[in-house]
Amino acid sequence: MTDDYRIRFLIVDDQQSIRKLCIAIGNTLGFICSEAESAEAALAALETQSPDIILADLRMGELSGIDFLASVKKLLPRTEVAIMTGYGSIETAVQSMKLGAYDYITKPFRVEELKIILQRMAEKVRLVAENHFLRERVNTEMELHGIVGSSAKIQDVLRMVGRLKDTRTPVLICGESGTGKELVARAMHFRGGFAKRPFVAVDCGSLVPTLIESELFGHEKGAFTGAIKPKEGLFQAANGGTIFLDEIGELPLDLQAKLLRVLQDKQVRPVGSNQSVKVDVRVIAATNRDLEAGYKTGTFRKDLYFRLNVVTVYLPSLRERKSDIPSLIQHFIDRPSAGREGVEVTSQAMKSLMQYDWPGNVRELENCIERAVALGNGEVIDVDDLPPSLQAMAPKKNAPAVSEGYDSTDLEDIERTTIQRVFDQVGGDKGLALKMLGISRATLYRKIKRYNIDISRTARAAASGE
Repeated sequence: MTDDYRIRFLIVDDQQSIRKLCIAIGNTLGFICSEAESAEAALAALETQSPDIILADLRMGELSGIDFLASVKKLLPRTEVAIMTGYGSIETAVQSMKLGAYDYITKPFRVEELKIILQRMAEKVRLVAENHFLRERVNTEMELHGIVGSSAKIQDVLRMVGRLKDTRTPVLICGESGTGKELVARAMHFRGGFAKRPFVAVDCGSLVPTLIESELFGHEKGAFTGAIKPKEGLFQAANGGTIFLDEIGELPLDLQAKLLRVLQDKQVRPVGSNQSVKVDVRVIAATNRDLEAGYKTGTFRKDLYFRLNVVTVYLPSLRERKSDIPSLIQHFIDRPSAGREGVEVTSQAMKSLMQYDWPGNVRELENCIERAVALGNGEVIDVDDLPPSLQAMAPKKNAPAVSEGYDSTDLEDIERTTIQRVFDQVGGDKGLALKMLGISRATLYRKIKRYNIDISRTARAAASGE
């Protein structure tokens, strides 16, 4: 078990013999142990450390155990604290539990008694961490369902995700704004061996220029005005996992040089410090810029470009995979957050959606459908529910058809062909088809019935190896 996954245990007591005994017990349980001889010393240590569990004496000099408990809970809400007390202070110990202490133990205590309390505290910390991870995983899996489509280009992207999910190789994701670069980065992280490790996303374009270095690499107390205590940087927060550097092309040149040094040496130096800190992170970067053109014009470092660009994943724009638009629309309608499953899109509205160029890509389409669902009657989305820019794409009444447009038959053919192609790819497996199409089971059955799609034929063909 690495240090990243061991419980960090702090014992706070003014008696050295008690501290030594507790540390010995903590070591037998596999904890990373530290000690403090007073509440004041412990609080000072908490500025740079984040223990998972703390065992503190109730009576320690000027600052009582109750006051110490209140300070810890304010500073580190997830840290579990147990109180040690003499028999004459049990009432106060019970009061401490009302203030958030996990438990109390009376002195003198038996070794086995303390072991049981520490083990229970550690188990609670692990359960809370696991629940947090599962919530993140569920949220991420829901987000990953946003990578919807059966077009060849998006399937190529998903195959690349499968190949890269367990590697430590730096990856550069290229694509226009709104194509889903962070979704792909999260897929690489959460679908592989890194899933239980940290994933830290950094929008390089939104960082305040004067604070970028501090945000990425951390700082020491007093390093600049307002630095009232030390702070870990985002690279340290991602240690052992993945850091996603979105819009890497927005980084200033001086920061590019420092980032290159971090990638080469696997060390960061916090602002105001003379000491470097080792970090072990997998780097995934993303950009909507042409970085190759950037290094040729001097706006992006050539050496950093080649350091990041070991493997490139190109995300197609929505206009390059328009056959996925019906599936994406149905996915956005069927999401639980939309609350409008079963809403249909009129052929005229779908024609406008298919003809539009989508400069904002999937993100713009998602916003468009959310708007249409909110403004619609809850049963259908029509042209009038779309933004003005898309209403302009709708054909005029009684206007002659335009050869490059899509009529209702074209749209039905696209949707029918898309669903049939997905079933052919998955050998008739409805569960896999649902995931690829990004629609609900009810919607899928409705489409199968509407288009008279013969799933049994697909399944028989797959079984016979045709």
